[in-house]
Amino acid sequence: MKFLAITCLAIGLTACQTTGMKSGADFDRNAGDADNIASLNQVVASEPNDPDAYNIRGTAYGRSGQYELALQDYTRALQINPDFHQAYANRALIYKKMGNMQAALTDYNRAISLDPTYDVALIGRGDIHRVQNDLSSAVSDYNQAIIAKTRDPRAYYHRGLIFQQQRNHAQAIEDFTFALSLDSSNPDAFNSRGISYLALGDMRGALGDFSNAVKMDRDNYRAWTNQGIALEKAGNYSKAYDSFARAKYINPSYMPAVNGMNRTRKLKNQGSSA
Repeated sequence: MKFLAITCLAIGLTACQTTGMKSGADFDRNAGDADNIASLNQVVASEPNDPDAYNIRGTAYGRSGQYELALQDYTRALQINPDFHQAYANRALIYKKMGNMQAALTDYNRAISLDPTYDVALIGRGDIHRVQNDLSSAVSDYNQAIIAKTRDPRAYYHRGLIFQQQRNHAQAIEDFTFALSLDSSNPDAFNSRGISYLALGDMRGALGDFSNAVKMDRDNYRAWTNQGIALEKAGNYSKAYDSFARAKYINPSYMPAVNGMNRTRKLKNQGSSA
């Protein structure tokens, strides 16, 4: 069954790995909700020179997908207060969502120059470096956020993804575990930790994590596929086939699941060893 471990690593570190956590922590914590735009309009009208009002409304616009309006509000906030590091980080996130990575990096750099311990900006910039495959810079930013005692699980989870990509699975598991201690509701963190457990041959840990991932997100076809790979490696071909089939049902074009079904279809009637 050696080929299964190799297959799992190849799938787990590419096709089955998630891109990262998403949370409200992307924005500054003192942020507005999308449902409050009408009331925030009144606040801005009554306080037209208050940068906080524009920053909060900009976040509300951002959360509702009105990116151009968000940019306008953050830019206005920065015109009033050029040292408003939270507004720079918030505007950077909008630029990132719009695909303008250079503008996002410029704003994150400015936010960090104003407050070198601002974890929102450090994690945001680290995420851009990670996507651009500048892994050393990404790890440096996550490290700085962690040194600053961030309670944002993304710093640990995203650093764990890099360690996993580098096949440093023991360190990856440590980071995923700490991320889950901060937020145990993230199925992707369970899925990612399961991949590293499986790479280290910890079948019990892997199956436990994949099970948690699919219980929390029944449509997580990557986790279903990884669970299938773990069950296949354990010789439980019938349950492995079922997991692959579930993944294929969710995403019919997902080839790791299709290939897993093809591998286990003829073997699933041989019985289960797990």
